[in-house]
Amino acid sequence: MLAKNSIGYNAVPDLAEPTKLVQICKRAEKAGFDAIWLPDHFHPWFNTDAIEYNSWVFMGAAMQEVKIPFGTAVTVPTYRYHPAIVAQAFATMQGLFGNRVILGVGTSEAMNEVPLGYTWPKYPERRDRLIEAVQIIKALWKGGFVDFDGKYYKIKGANLYIKADIPILMSAMGPKMAKVVGEYGDGIITAGKTPQYINEVLFPNIVEGAKKSGRTLSDFLKVVEIDVGYDEDYDRAVQACRKWRATILPEIFNNNISDPRAIEEIGNSVTDEQLAEVFPIATDENEFIKRIEQYFKCGFDHAYLMINTFDDEKAFSLFERKVLPYFKTNERK
Repeated sequence: MLAKNSIGYNAVPDLAEPTKLVQICKRAEKAGFDAIWLPDHFHPWFNTDAIEYNSWVFMGAAMQEVKIPFGTAVTVPTYRYHPAIVAQAFATMQGLFGNRVILGVGTSEAMNEVPLGYTWPKYPERRDRLIEAVQIIKALWKGGFVDFDGKYYKIKGANLYIKADIPILMSAMGPKMAKVVGEYGDGIITAGKTPQYINEVLFPNIVEGAKKSGRTLSDFLKVVEIDVGYDEDYDRAVQACRKWRATILPEIFNNNISDPRAIEEIGNSVTDEQLAEVFPIATDENEFIKRIEQYFKCGFDHAYLMINTFDDEKAFSLFERKVLPYFKTNERK
């Protein structure tokens, strides 16, 4: 489904109206991107000029016009979505669009679940709920009537009348979750880690978890998100990234903060210099090529990019002419 050293585009509902985002996805396909990835949020990461909508509904519309694979990065099959409903929804998408559907899953943030009345638990519970959810989804996709009696979820005689064979990629940022990926997932999605951390922490722990499932690291699809800023003027490129300042603060992912206004206020404490340490921000292609190549050398199969810019067409033109051809040419060598 995703070739070695392929590159995807992160289409973010926080940033564009649904009809405009469909057009952006079409432009990404034309530019040569190999896949489209979608965050799946209830609230956005910021409040000023933000928008948000249902990623599944968007996928159903966009995949009719854009013919490359689509994946969620990530859906959370544990609170606002029951795992059995996730299984049914994504089996339906595969029924409509074939083997272009990827299910990325994770443990969520408070902004997606607390507004709907859920209590925000500590990380171990969120992790264990995700494990049960993945077990349920895979069991339903195999077919037959399924009983499941877990700590958090119970299903009784549930039969999914549309089957599926969809890769489940699990988000992992640390060693414990990487082991979970190795035992239960079909691949990993991660972001913002150094090559040293990937090679010394994340990948070895996938290997450790994979021993329980009789697999090796090569059996897993390894995907990394890279968030970048681009403009011909460096200061404007930095400005385009500022809305994401809160996302570089580790505590924002675990604390019970669900109001985008509060998240945005917390993010205001992040300096441009701190932001540039995490986001590759550049006025030409060289830094982007360097960062993507760095992750491929670590062993990732696929990188997908969130491109922050004030001029989508100029950004797509740069990647179409300079960045994507570089990797397609090297792949042929």
